[in-house]
Amino acid sequence: MANDKGLIVSFGEMLIDFVPTASGVSLAEAPGFLKAPGGAPANVAIAVARLGGHASFVGKLGDDEFGHMLAGILKENGVSGDGILFDQGARTALAFVTLRADGEREFMFYRNPSADMLLKPEELNFELIRSAKVFHYGSISLIVEPCRSAHLKAMEVAKDAGALLSYDPNLRLPLWPSPEEAREQILSIWDKAEVIKVSDVELEFLTGNDSIDDDNALKLWHSNLKLLLVTLGEKGCKYYTKNFRGSVEAFHVTAVDTTGAGDSFVGALLTKIVDDQSILEDEPRLREVLKFANACGAITTTKKGAIPALPTESDALALIKGA
Repeated sequence: MANDKGLIVSFGEMLIDFVPTASGVSLAEAPGFLKAPGGAPANVAIAVARLGGHASFVGKLGDDEFGHMLAGILKENGVSGDGILFDQGARTALAFVTLRADGEREFMFYRNPSADMLLKPEELNFELIRSAKVFHYGSISLIVEPCRSAHLKAMEVAKDAGALLSYDPNLRLPLWPSPEEAREQILSIWDKAEVIKVSDVELEFLTGNDSIDDDNALKLWHSNLKLLLVTLGEKGCKYYTKNFRGSVEAFHVTAVDTTGAGDSFVGALLTKIVDDQSILEDEPRLREVLKFANACGAITTTKKGAIPALPTESDALALIKGA
């Protein structure tokens, strides 16, 4: 089925999360693990497709069983695989995830190097990237070369072709050489993005200040930005534009696993604005979109694993209606 909606291209990593079969135990104590497809940019692409949007993923997987499994999952979920590459010399990345009793996570990564890190600029599908109305990315692809150069090139090509640039840093400190390097590299591309979403934890990290008030959030503002979002978990989100700012409350659900909630939120936002960016300048309409995005994020926390938990539009509307 042809999708006539604007194309949202998501760039970066896709990997396998190994999630313990028991919550609230350390990795060493876990009796067993379930494999769950993950990687924030891939989650966003599937979130978009699940909501009826037009999504494509650009990234590199290992030419191994896990890599082909992940490519299959993208296709099964309606995400175009035209930007997927396979590396014969490196494995698909793995992450072991500890689920704490409160549903929050800790990570241990196997990437030395993994295929996603080896994406080269000349391997990119430029035709696909130029056709994006929204180009979305994180910061994990900035950690090492050659992937960093591929990331910067893809951003440049998308921007030159008129795409809206969307950035969710998706901080994973264990992957960076040091916190200082993480902060420097995440901020090195900050002024390029027009939509940025950070969590409260990322706001504290990037500003070096543990306050999540407006003054601290606005330290992250730059003149090219159209929308800055700070997600606050069960407290909803705050939004900042050139002309207005405010907050939108969350929906109260029983959280089982917070994996993918932020990606679900971003996917919902991008799906709603891709064909009508004037929403970013219209506060009542933007609030409605953020309410919908909050509902999508909330639903995603109610099941284990990111991708199985990503909602459809009717799931989100039912939560909104029932609230």
